Amino acid sequence: MADRLSARELVDLVLDDGSCRSWDRPLGGTGDPELAAARQRTGLDEAVITGEGTLRGRRVAFVACEFGFLAGSIGVAAAERLVAAVDRATAERLPLLAAPASGGTRMQEGTVAFLQMVKITAAVARHKAAGLPYLVYLRHPTFGGVLASWASLGHLTAAEPGAMIGFLGPRVYQALYDRPFPEGVQVAESLVRHGIVDAVVPPGELAEVADRALRVLLAPPPAAPGASPAQERLPDGPAWRSITISRRADRPGVRELLRHAASDVVRLNGTGAGEADPALLLALARFGGASCVLLGQDRRAQADTGPLGPGALRAARRGMRLAGELGLPLVTVVDTPGAALSPEAETGGLAGEIARCLADLVTLDTPTLCLLLGQGGGGGALALVPCDRVLVAQHGWLSPLPPEGASAIVHRDVEHAAQVAELQGVRSADLLAGGLADRVVAEHPDAADEPRAFCVRAGREVARELAALLHTPRSELLARRLHRYRALGTSLDPRRPGPGLSIGDAVA
Repeated sequence: MADRLSARELVDLVLDDGSCRSWDRPLGGTGDPELAAARQRTGLDEAVITGEGTLRGRRVAFVACEFGFLAGSIGVAAAERLVAAVDRATAERLPLLAAPASGGTRMQEGTVAFLQMVKITAAVARHKAAGLPYLVYLRHPTFGGVLASWASLGHLTAAEPGAMIGFLGPRVYQALYDRPFPEGVQVAESLVRHGIVDAVVPPGELAEVADRALRVLLAPPPAAPGASPAQERLPDGPAWRSITISRRADRPGVRELLRHAASDVVRLNGTGAGEADPALLLALARFGGASCVLLGQDRRAQADTGPLGPGALRAARRGMRLAGELGLPLVTVVDTPGAALSPEAETGGLAGEIARCLADLVTLDTPTLCLLLGQGGGGGALALVPCDRVLVAQHGWLSPLPPEGASAIVHRDVEHAAQVAELQGVRSADLLAGGLADRVVAEHPDAADEPRAFCVRAGREVARELAALLHTPRSELLARRLHRYRALGTSLDPRRPGPGLSIGDAVA
């Protein structure tokens, strides 16, 4: 990449003009001719520069590698500089932008340099544990121990177009196995396809992406909402009518919800660990003044590429972890005809992933909100339901299986699907009456006939609910949530708090 930017050029491009201030303390002289030559060639004293500046007026810290300095390799001095900068960013509660470009640890310094990755990783872990954003931009090239440590820990990870990124360097592979590494595997665009990197972003667009992410991650909580408006009185109707309406191909889904009702949307991608399933959309977003991590089942992607599989649920669990680390509310959008029923789903651990989603979600130490937008078929839907508050679209529904599947079990045919759905109580009205849902989002008369208006209406409900949740103590939220799902199906009212808790706004 002949047009590769230096570390200083990238920092100057991303930060506001004239705002950059170095945190680097000058290093002493060196008797190492190679190190001296690198200093002479680059004008730097090490392979890492650190400091602070403003990004669209917001104070941020940065750490960046200079590949021209001994291939951006990290030795003891570079690691000390990195750790000092990360620790300072944590102490001053600054978001941290990292821009690695490195061949890995510095071979000339041996094992002690190799082990520096441990302390850098520990510093980044402390920064994240403090609830502070850590954004990573992988530049060309990023390899070895750097990628296997602080370069792979971002809350959001973008990569430079065409950047070579991998653990094992191609030269090492060639020497070890006497054949070239397959082309195209260690390229940024390939890593996006495999769910390892969130997006490929040109350097000129990096400031906008980072600013949008930080607007979500650092937004102050909205003001507490007033009293909840009365639930709109909605016409009754048979379950099968809602099921039929929810299956309309032109019914708005999670993409339309984000387009019409959310702001500052930043799409994330995959599990970060080698899986990407388009059936699950993962994003940072804001509804009204409330920021959130959003997990949305994408009905269009499920129709185009296949049902919800275990990889989608692993991506959902990444979103749950992000919400917990960043202290952001989690919004789940349920809209699935059902999870994949296939040998691949079985060997991929689908049932276990549903269980782990349930366990993670019901115990998550941050506010949670579920929007049942349309179809709620089986375990794939159940995995994202157990939240503090549950909104349901008027024609949304929730069932142990799609009605045809339930009919096949009970009657050994699919002709009784409508009857089984009615008996199972799958409608929004049934969910509300049974304490499984808190409010119904009206459709006039069908979301597909008023897609924008419906999405705005749903987004307004999401914003109001999030604002209320953000003004409720976390310990109280978790206690209420556990009581709610403990009480389902018993004589207890699941919408009422357990003993010792105030009712607050638990009843819509």
